[in-house]
Amino acid sequence: MDTATRTSAEGRSLQFAELQRQGPPEFVSVPASRLSGKRAGMVAFSSYPADPRPRRAAEALLREGMSIDLICQADDRLPPRETRGAADVTRIPIRHYRGGALSYAYQYFTFIAISALILAWRTLRKRYDLIYVHNMPDILVISALIPKLFGAKVILDQHDPMPELMTTIFNKSATSFAVEVIRRLEKWSIGRADRVITVNEACRKIFCGRSCGAEKLAVIMNSPDGNIFRYRAATSYTVRSSSAPFVMMYHGSLVERNGLALAVEALAGLLRTIPQAELRIYGKSTPYLEGVMEKVWELGLEKNVSYRGARKLEELVGEIEACDVGVIPNLRNTFTDINTPTRIFEYLALGKPVIAPNTPGIRDYFGPESLILFESGDPDDLIKAMAFAASYPEKAVEKAERGQQVYLDHSWQREREDLVNLVADLVSKAKLN
Repeated sequence: MDTATRTSAEGRSLQFAELQRQGPPEFVSVPASRLSGKRAGMVAFSSYPADPRPRRAAEALLREGMSIDLICQADDRLPPRETRGAADVTRIPIRHYRGGALSYAYQYFTFIAISALILAWRTLRKRYDLIYVHNMPDILVISALIPKLFGAKVILDQHDPMPELMTTIFNKSATSFAVEVIRRLEKWSIGRADRVITVNEACRKIFCGRSCGAEKLAVIMNSPDGNIFRYRAATSYTVRSSSAPFVMMYHGSLVERNGLALAVEALAGLLRTIPQAELRIYGKSTPYLEGVMEKVWELGLEKNVSYRGARKLEELVGEIEACDVGVIPNLRNTFTDINTPTRIFEYLALGKPVIAPNTPGIRDYFGPESLILFESGDPDDLIKAMAFAASYPEKAVEKAERGQQVYLDHSWQREREDLVNLVADLVSKAKLN
């Protein structure tokens, strides 16, 4: 890396200094803000604060002085209702079980109906300035209809495009009737929102192409919270020696599309040349994981593959720092092609090289100079990527350094500022109207 580029990267890393000195949003002293005193409702069909994107969005608005009524799924470890600073959290006793289309439909319908009733009742008592809805599903925006009638502005945060995800989960044709219905519901839902947010450039193109104009849509990327994933330079670690264990790490949802079985298959091939390689797995246990671990035993890899359970975001930091490289082994399908996994940024924030698939959603931001890329779904190419990381640790660190430049350009500090400005502009228009 040339001196000018390195100096630029180091300068950008200083942006985190002030951010990392701040405490959690419910305990910091909030300065005067355009959002001070404003009231928002937020709805997410997921667990709070476990789901990172709703958590980051809520904390960004809380930090600016907003109060939030947050409605989410129940969590056995947390109370049905609690107050977290200026956030009033209500957990609806509905669990998100993976299953068939009818199971999803029942869960969605019940959650939507209850959240809509809660927001409607609370609107009659005190009006909202904003309703912030997280998909999935898109039609969760129904819960914002009554507050909208009373003047609230509505943001729909499209984490995932549902037609692409449904074709992947249920193996449906993109032209099937069911997918067409979902596509129409997406367009209707986006039409009910005042502004739409999505996670990356690939999703922005999809939504603009079929459901709304470009002026309505903004990209707020899934960058990790710098208060948790505190920036650490890639060069701050001791370079691994050739005789030391080579530790690869996978964390995230343990479902088929994320390719854990592919990583295990590639590891088996890698062990022929790198016998000290190991794979550590983190995430909530699923039936898919059980099948993968059976394969581990069949291949005799139990000494090289370990499942270490689910971890909170704060707990993942130490695990990432203890690994040599992060692995994103996504299979190739309609959904993963457009995905830019947050895990990439989490590894890079902590200075770790990343092995990732060469897909459009990733190539919009990264290239072979900043990630160790492989052709998605190809175990032989994944073996080559793993072998490169193990055999050339200095070159892997150089790629991580360049990857960190991309990360700094899309840090949560920057993305948060864009989100707050978007919300402030939208709420101010509500008053003008």
